[in-house]
Amino acid sequence: MSTVLKNSDGSFRIFSKGASEIVLKKCFKILSADGEPKVFRPRDRDDIVKTVIEPMASEGLRTICLAFRDFPAGEPEPEWDNENDIVTGLTCIAVVGIEDPVRPEVPDAIKKCQRAGITVRMVTGDNINTARAIALKCGILNPGEDFLCLEGKDFNRRIRNEKGEIEQERIDKIWPKLRVLARSSPTDKHTLVKGIIDSTVFDQRQVVAVTGDGTNDGPALKKADVGFAMGIAGTDVAKEASDIILTDDNFTSIVKAVMWGRNVYDSISKFLQFQLTVNVVAVIVAFTGACITQDSPLKAVQMLWVNLIMDTFASLALATEPPTEALLLRKPYGRNKPLISRTMMKNILGHAVYQLVVVFTLLFAGEKIFDIDSGRNAPLHAPPSEHYTIVFNTFVMMQLFNEINARKIHGERNVFEGIFNNAIFCTIVLGTFVVQVIIVQFGGKPFSCSKLSIEQWLWSVFLGMGTLLWGQLISTIPTSRLKFLKEAGHGTQKEEIPEEELAEDVEEIDHAERELRRGQILWFRGLNRIQTQMDVVNAFQSGSTIQGALRRQPSIASQHHDIRVVNAFRSSLYEGLQKPETRSSIHNFMTHPEFRIEDSEPHIPLIDDTDAEDDAPTKRNSTPPPSPNKNNNAVDSGIHLTTDMNKSATSSSPGSPLHSLETSL
Repeated sequence: MSTVLKNSDGSFRIFSKGASEIVLKKCFKILSADGEPKVFRPRDRDDIVKTVIEPMASEGLRTICLAFRDFPAGEPEPEWDNENDIVTGLTCIAVVGIEDPVRPEVPDAIKKCQRAGITVRMVTGDNINTARAIALKCGILNPGEDFLCLEGKDFNRRIRNEKGEIEQERIDKIWPKLRVLARSSPTDKHTLVKGIIDSTVFDQRQVVAVTGDGTNDGPALKKADVGFAMGIAGTDVAKEASDIILTDDNFTSIVKAVMWGRNVYDSISKFLQFQLTVNVVAVIVAFTGACITQDSPLKAVQMLWVNLIMDTFASLALATEPPTEALLLRKPYGRNKPLISRTMMKNILGHAVYQLVVVFTLLFAGEKIFDIDSGRNAPLHAPPSEHYTIVFNTFVMMQLFNEINARKIHGERNVFEGIFNNAIFCTIVLGTFVVQVIIVQFGGKPFSCSKLSIEQWLWSVFLGMGTLLWGQLISTIPTSRLKFLKEAGHGTQKEEIPEEELAEDVEEIDHAERELRRGQILWFRGLNRIQTQMDVVNAFQSGSTIQGALRRQPSIASQHHDIRVVNAFRSSLYEGLQKPETRSSIHNFMTHPEFRIEDSEPHIPLIDDTDAEDDAPTKRNSTPPPSPNKNNNAVDSGIHLTTDMNKSATSSSPGSPLHSLETSL
C-alpha cells in the first residue's frame, strides 16, 4: 500500500509499506543509523533477509518493510495509476515485526476439530516462516507428523503442467499432506478449494469449509460447501458469498457450529428411530388383530393418542436434546450416508420384535394371565373390557420407555446419560404418563378403556420397563453379525453408463469428461430415434396409395448449397473420428469422440420433392439429390436423408387424413 504526499515546494513523496521481501526488492537505497541514504545492494538485501526477517518470522512476527521515494518539483507530475513505474527505486526506512497473538482458546478449538475428523489448513499471505510458527502455536502442525508447508509460487509450480494448465492429478498428490499455504493469492485459495472438492483420492467426496473476511475471499467462500465470513472484520462481499456469519470473529464459533449441526442431524435420526418402531408395531397389531379377531385391539381414539405421542410429543422431546462435547468425538458422516444407519435399523427391528411378542401374548393369552374376561369375542356394542385396556396401556408404556432408548442411536449403553439436562424431555415423559393414567382410569367409553387395578398397572409398567433391558441386550449384538442388515445404511449409487456404450480407454477419466460422454450418448440416441421415426414414415407411405400433396422441386443450386453446408458441418464435428486413441485430455475430447457411426444412406422419403404435375418417366428414373433439410440436427450424425423417387403413388383426396399427414411431413 502506498500513500502520496505533496510538499510545499511542489515536489511529491510516496510512502510504501508491504511484505518485506517484496518491498525490499524494489529498494535501491537504505537509510543508515544517522538517517543518511546509502546504496542498497543485493548482497545487503540477502543479509537483511537472513539476519532480520527470518528470525522475526520464526518467532511468529509479521515483517513489514517501510520505504519512500521523492519526486522532484521540476519534473512533470507522474502518472500515479502506473504502479510499476511509481513503486520502484525506493529508499528503505526500516523493517518492523508485528505480533498478532494467538487467542488462548484457539489451540483447544483446533484440537477439538482434529478429534472430530476435521483437518484444519492455514492459507495466508504471510511469510512462510511466520505462517509455520503460528501454525505450530495453534496446533495445526504437530512435531513428528508428515505435512507440507508451501508458498504460493511453489504450489502453482507443482500443480501445473508444462503448458501452465492445472491438473487434478497433481493437486491430489499435494493437498492430503498440505497444512500451510503461505504467500498465497486469492486465486491460489480458490484453486485449493476446488481441487479438494473435485478430488477422487478418497472414496467419498470431501466437504470443504472456508473462512474469510476480505473481498478477495469471495470466490473461495462461494465455491466451498460451507463458507464462514467474519461478522466484525468481514466485508459485505464476503458476507454475501458466505453461508454462515461468525458474529464474534472467533474460531471457537466454528466448533460450536459443527457441534450444533451434528446435534440436529442426530435429533432427526433419534426421532426416526422412535417413530418407525411405533409405526411398525401399531400397523402390525392393528392389521393382524383385525384379521384374526375381527376387531382391532387398538381403537380409533386410542390410535389418535398414540399418534399424538409419536408425532408431536416425541419430536419435541427428542429434538430438544442440547449438544454435548461427545458429538465431537466421532468422525463426520458421509455425504451419501442415509439417516437410518445399520445400528438404528437393528434397534428398530429389535424393539419391534419385543413389543410385538408382548402385545400378541397379552392379546391371545392375557385373559388367562390376569384371570379376566376375554375381549376378543365381545359383542359389538359391549362396554370396554379390561383385557383390551391392558393391551393398550402396556403398548403405551412400552413407547414411553422406548422413547428413552431412542435417545442413543450409536449403540451407547447408558441411555440415561444427560437426561436431566433436557427439562423438556423429562416434562413430556412425565406429562404423557399422567395423561395416560387419566385416560385409562377416567376415559371410559370415549377412549374404550376400563379402570385397571394397581396390580395390572404394575404389570403394564414392568413390561414397559422391559424395553430398557431389551435395549441392553440388543446393544450387545454386533451389527456386523446381522447379515440381513448388510445392505442397510448404504446410500443410492450414481447411475453408471454401461461400458459398451462408453467404450472407455485404458486411461482414467475425470467426472467432467464422463459427463461429456454421457451427453454424447444421449445425442446419438436421439439421432437413432429420429431415424427410426423416419423408417416408420417410409413404411407408412409405401403401404398407402397416397399421392403427395406437397410436391416442390427445389433448385439445383439450392440443393448443392445445402449439401455443402451439411458436409462442412459434419466434417467439422467429426474431424478425427477414426483416431479416438489420439485423445489425451478433456480439452480435445470433442474433436476426437469415441463413438463411430457408419455413414449409411437409407432411402427415407421424408418429403416428396417431385412436382405434382410432372409425372414423366424420365424424371422418375433419374437419381435426385438429397432433400435439403434446414434442421441440421437430423443430418449432422452422418445419416444422409434421401428421397425415394422410384415409388408409384396415386393421388389421395385433398381432404383425407392421409393427405393432411403427408402435408405435415
